[in-house]
Amino acid sequence: MPPEESQSRALPVIPSVQFSSTVASGTGPKLDGAARRMKSPGKKLLPVLVFILSCLSILRLLKIAITTTTTSHSSPRAAALSSSIQQECSSSECSEVQSNAPGVESGPRKTVANSAFLIPKEFVFLSNLITNIAPCNLLVFGLQTQYLNLSSINAGGITVFLEDDPYKISLNKADSNGTRVYKVKYQVPAKKAYELLKHARENPVCAPSTSLLQQSSCKLALRNLPQEVYQLKWDVVVVDGPIGDAPEAPGRMSTIYTASILARSGKTTDVVVHDVHRMIEKWFSWEFLCEENLVSAKGRFWNFRISNQSNDTRFCSSETVRIE
Repeated sequence: MPPEESQSRALPVIPSVQFSSTVASGTGPKLDGAARRMKSPGKKLLPVLVFILSCLSILRLLKIAITTTTTSHSSPRAAALSSSIQQECSSSECSEVQSNAPGVESGPRKTVANSAFLIPKEFVFLSNLITNIAPCNLLVFGLQTQYLNLSSINAGGITVFLEDDPYKISLNKADSNGTRVYKVKYQVPAKKAYELLKHARENPVCAPSTSLLQQSSCKLALRNLPQEVYQLKWDVVVVDGPIGDAPEAPGRMSTIYTASILARSGKTTDVVVHDVHRMIEKWFSWEFLCEENLVSAKGRFWNFRISNQSNDTRFCSSETVRIE
């Protein structure tokens, strides 16, 4: 029995309890920390990735801001107008046409196909207008094959075409029965439309009372047209030129303004503007031909009837002009 008693006393002094305590308090946590450190490199890389992506986003925003500033010119409306002109050409089928008009690079350039020709109801509308008052004095800014038929309708009257594209002039030879075709130059690109509109509103020299176009200092006045244009009293003026289908191409700002001045120097003149679905044609028609003078519309034509108002100090009787 004594040997058995001796073995039962030796059991409590086995160092297993102390070894277990040492592992739990010392070695165990160190092993857990090492395991966590093995998993931590991904978390350290996350701030670096966020920083890189943030830098790329900032650079992209700066690029967009610089591009916007370059294309916006002097105002947001000018940028919107430029964007609208670009969309008008990009949303339509374009064909090649030769032109050496000032302000446009020489050589082939684009022209909007659906603006080059009149649709049937537009041609009938214009033909009926000329038929009702023929023989008359007819002035046309622009030259298309269909317009040459107007000179036949206007037999016994005077028909004058003003065109800046020598290619169109070479394709459309006018007859000698009171029809003349003159080559003219338009130097103001369509992208200057809003700037010119602001100039006209702020300067009295652009008022309709200024009937002497050749001596006018208004930037919208066409002063180098053939003398016949200034001397005759026009019964009908058609504005379908220049092409104005891109920001760099000559716009119709000056032709609409000049048509409005010529109309006010006669008795009663019909001014017919084509492509009024486009922003420049719409803006400048409302500004200088006035909504109260609009008598009819067909397709992309607006017909304004203007009486002699050469003594007026402003174009429209309304206080505000609708610009959409």
